[in-house]
Amino acid sequence: MTTLFLQNQASNRNAASRHARSPYYALTWRQNQLLLTLSPQPTPALPALESEQLLADCLQRSPVHLVKLTPEIGEAELALWADACAKVNKAVYLRVPSTSALPKKQNRLRWWLKRLVDWSAAALLLLLVGPLMLVLSLLILIQSPGPIFFSQWRVGERGKLFRILKFRTMVTGAELFHHQVMGNQSGLHKREDDPRVTPIGRWMRQYSLDELPQLLNVLRGEMSLVGPRPWALYDAVRLSPAVQHRLNALPGITGIWQVTGRSHLRDLDAVNKVDLRYLDDWSLRQDFKILLLTVPKVLSGFGAF
Repeated sequence: MTTLFLQNQASNRNAASRHARSPYYALTWRQNQLLLTLSPQPTPALPALESEQLLADCLQRSPVHLVKLTPEIGEAELALWADACAKVNKAVYLRVPSTSALPKKQNRLRWWLKRLVDWSAAALLLLLVGPLMLVLSLLILIQSPGPIFFSQWRVGERGKLFRILKFRTMVTGAELFHHQVMGNQSGLHKREDDPRVTPIGRWMRQYSLDELPQLLNVLRGEMSLVGPRPWALYDAVRLSPAVQHRLNALPGITGIWQVTGRSHLRDLDAVNKVDLRYLDDWSLRQDFKILLLTVPKVLSGFGAF
């Protein structure tokens, strides 16, 4: 195991999106894994930390297969490392506390049955809603210039970062103004009057049509049909240590929060506690019940914006 302490000179990059933190990284190599934490020790600078491409080049030449990042480095640095790792096909994880209270560990047979249902249902649903997705794609192109799809880093199973897929419901480049729009909002970063949302995007959000591309995430094994909310980086870095172990769970397109609280329940810890109760009481029957409850909630636009 080798540890190297390096100065992080990127403190001026998206500073509003981070918490106060040490200006130094501690990089630890262990069995072809790179662990990134914070350190108070003064150290030389590393130019590669200033550029996504330079960092990607360093990772490409290294024997590292997997990178683990501590949430304390902040949203901007997490995104920088995740983007660099994606360029060179290196797996990247958020370092989260381990836990045994997961459905996968409690009952493997039922868990694999759940995954079989996920893949089969996602494939069937994609065939059924394919024409609708094509129509939505055309509407997005007509009303707002830019890409059809929106992708964003989210925290998946065991803290693995993945890019969630959605139909774009905001103006192009909306992510650049995220913290300006949300300000110092302490709970979930959601606003009913978000000025970045397009008219067609607002309609799609009302009926959760923007989430249809997540069926591809299910087929890729990154999500389930039913599970806890997939946290974005700007939410994940604000979770309290008491609930961070929830980030080990496989996230879902719908879940207990979506059918009970959704936008009406925005406190981060409260949402996580709802998800933790779901994980503690998990069963195939409960998943089926949540799927049934999702249908009327979606049709009524419950808590969606």
